[in-house]
Amino acid sequence: MSNTRIERDSMGELQVPAEALYGAQTQRAVNNFPISQQPMPTQFIRALLLAKAAAAKANVQLEQVSAAQGEAIVTAVEQLLAGDFMQHFPVDVFQTGSGTSSNMNANEVIATLASRVLGEQVNPNDHVNCGQSSNDIIPTTIHVSAALTLHEQLLPALKHLVQTIEAKAEQVHPFVKTGRTHLMDAMPVRMSQVLGGWAAQIKASIGHLENTLPSLQALAQGGTAVGTGINAHPQFSALFARQLSGLTQLDFVPGDNLFALIGSQDTAVAVSGQLKATAVALMKIANDLRWMNSGPLAGLGEIELEGLQPGSSIMPGKVNPVIPEATAMVAAQVIGNDATIAVAGQSGNFELNVMLPVIALNLLDSIELMANASRLLADKAIASFRVNEPKLKEALARNPILVTALNPIIGYQKAAEIAKTAYKQGRPIIDVALEHTELSRAQLEVLLDPEKLTAGGI
Repeated sequence: MSNTRIERDSMGELQVPAEALYGAQTQRAVNNFPISQQPMPTQFIRALLLAKAAAAKANVQLEQVSAAQGEAIVTAVEQLLAGDFMQHFPVDVFQTGSGTSSNMNANEVIATLASRVLGEQVNPNDHVNCGQSSNDIIPTTIHVSAALTLHEQLLPALKHLVQTIEAKAEQVHPFVKTGRTHLMDAMPVRMSQVLGGWAAQIKASIGHLENTLPSLQALAQGGTAVGTGINAHPQFSALFARQLSGLTQLDFVPGDNLFALIGSQDTAVAVSGQLKATAVALMKIANDLRWMNSGPLAGLGEIELEGLQPGSSIMPGKVNPVIPEATAMVAAQVIGNDATIAVAGQSGNFELNVMLPVIALNLLDSIELMANASRLLADKAIASFRVNEPKLKEALARNPILVTALNPIIGYQKAAEIAKTAYKQGRPIIDVALEHTELSRAQLEVLLDPEKLTAGGI
């Protein structure tokens, strides 16, 4: 018995695996693009299936497909989403730049299942793809998948990170540490002030990402081949957006200019830019944690991160800051993804961008990576680190930069001489200042109190 069957499309006959739900056009893509063995992202395929269901519902209302055909298409989508649907979508990311292969993959799979439901043929082009072109459904799916993944994964993860940082800031508020600029000793800061800065960075990232959502939720659907809407009902775009909103619980709307949404990917580029900015913030936080944790004997040793695994295959007892390191690598990947998206975004040649699949891949990769890393950073690094108070106090007592507080009283030049002497002799700044000023120890203790200095002012 053969394990293949013969399928036909406009280019002729082709052998397809016997049990495959897809047809000839999908198989041609599988044969043509053995490049990465990486299919389109799961969130993309999920959004594409939801878009097909929304299109079917709209087309039933507009009497473009029969109620029975539309219901069969929706049922097929529901069956796919309820199971391991990715096994039916083998087309490589690196395919035709419009994503036509992935669109036809979805059309063929849905048509096969819908035909079984209905008991008569549902056509992948005439029925499942009714009122659509790959040129509007794939840009639409990029927007929908990114908006859903932001709502469901990244934004909740970033908000959790903020809450974790703020809770930890309250816990470590009593601790004062040596501040550093240029990696060199500077004026003291509270640990809570350091963490408050981190929280503010992530809050700003959340706000910037949320500001991109209205553009993401404006869709190209209805523009069909080049933006004119050929072969789509005049009301299809609005009804499609309404049906998709009902399926996803997000407010999707037709784009103001469908030519722009098909010919360019400016929104994806902008969203990626904000993802890159968020990655930069995560990189800063991760590296601060690594520096503060460094040592513990020959480094700063200001905090001790939770020990999660042995840090060396040869050095017993070594424990490394693995979560901040993983987060930093995620940030590097997102920055690289943004470069790819920027290049791909330039490929809007006349009426169609022709790097849509790689934009989808990298955009969703960035969103999902940062969502996962943010939760790990919150739960396994920030929430659980321990402050090494003796180390903080030791460094503060020997910090010559505290003399900055004496500038208004003895002047910058005199203060600089005292700082250099204290550093050269390795002595506490208060002892040196007592010898070189007219100030009493009691006065110096007040003026050089690290906790007081964290409040600023004169």
